[in-house]
Amino acid sequence: MEIEGQKAVVTFDPEIGMFRGEFIGLSGGADFYATSVDGLREEGRLSLRTYLEMCAEDGIEPFRQFSGRFNVRIDAELHQAAVTAAKAQHKSLNEWVVDAIDRAAREG
Repeated sequence: MEIEGQKAVVTFDPEIGMFRGEFIGLSGGADFYATSVDGLREEGRLSLRTYLEMCAEDGIEPFRQFSGRFNVRIDAELHQAAVTAAKAQHKSLNEWVVDAIDRAAREG
């Protein structure tokens, strides 16, 4: 779900019988709950607005900063298979992984 340009992941909490939205890409938490999609949108707007106001008051950067680097641990056989697949496409392992993540992110 996207609210005011910010993406949020929505799950259902069976214990309380409500949908829970959680913004991704924020430097802190701004969760919101509702029983309907329209309610989620409204509660999400309110939660995001409140979060951004609090960050401004406290001088906190509201959005996460990404470096473009991260470590991934995989088993040795998968590592070897990935290197082989990358070489077969005349790519470095890094290029091959970036392409795979890009494809998966666009599909998901």
